[in-house]
Amino acid sequence: MNTLCFCANLSFMFLEYGDLLLRMEAAKLAGFSAYEVAFPYDASIEDLQKAQSELGISLELINTFPGENGELGFAATPGSEEAFKNSLHMSIAYAKALNCTRIHIMSGKKVAGISDSVMEETYVRNLIYAANMLEPEDMIGLIEPINKYTGPNYFLDDFNKALSILQRVNSSNIKLQLDIFHLQQITGDLTNNIVRLLPYTGHIQIAQVPDRHEPNTFGEIDYKYILQLLEKLQYNRWIGLEYEPIQGTVEGLSWIEGYGYDLISC
Repeated sequence: MNTLCFCANLSFMFLEYGDLLLRMEAAKLAGFSAYEVAFPYDASIEDLQKAQSELGISLELINTFPGENGELGFAATPGSEEAFKNSLHMSIAYAKALNCTRIHIMSGKKVAGISDSVMEETYVRNLIYAANMLEPEDMIGLIEPINKYTGPNYFLDDFNKALSILQRVNSSNIKLQLDIFHLQQITGDLTNNIVRLLPYTGHIQIAQVPDRHEPNTFGEIDYKYILQLLEKLQYNRWIGLEYEPIQGTVEGLSWIEGYGYDLISC
């Protein structure tokens, strides 16, 4: 067997099982020992703690609260600094209670009449604030470029921009979330870009392009090769399965064994 480990994204997978607590149970029964979820905030910390303890499943990643009106976060939005800090503090409270070390800090959307340079300055300041909050908790904040088809008008829509921001923030507590689904649609040239970006990366996610289904479904990416590349490059953290199953989630998991991997070993 090969040596990569996969965690189930419960914002996309096991949706046939209803609420987050039921999805956690279904993921564990399917063989996963870890999960990620974008927004756990509809469930109480106490209920999630109890479920994790009873199931023996760990939480690897959450997102900051995105806002009530489709904002997709506040980190780069001038004038929303308090909303950003509140969302960050809520995320840290959840992550700390649930032993989660990764928080995706969402940038928010571009704002009409505000230049990219002004938004970037806001983003950098807020990420420095986040780094200072995350360091004593031994947590990593992540920034993720999102492609224009999935997230129209999202501020962080470019990997070179993300690297520039990481270099400006200059903190080991802020890293790149490398979603290969987005990487293919933003830049392509996957081999060279994965090699270039991996040293800055704190978490990886995968899905087929363009329809965001299982890695072995019809699409643009040869994931058998990509996963072997990640092994060759000695990537040793979790890979989030942020895809929409074509039919049932469990039925779609056959690709894992087909590619030579084993959930039980993780």
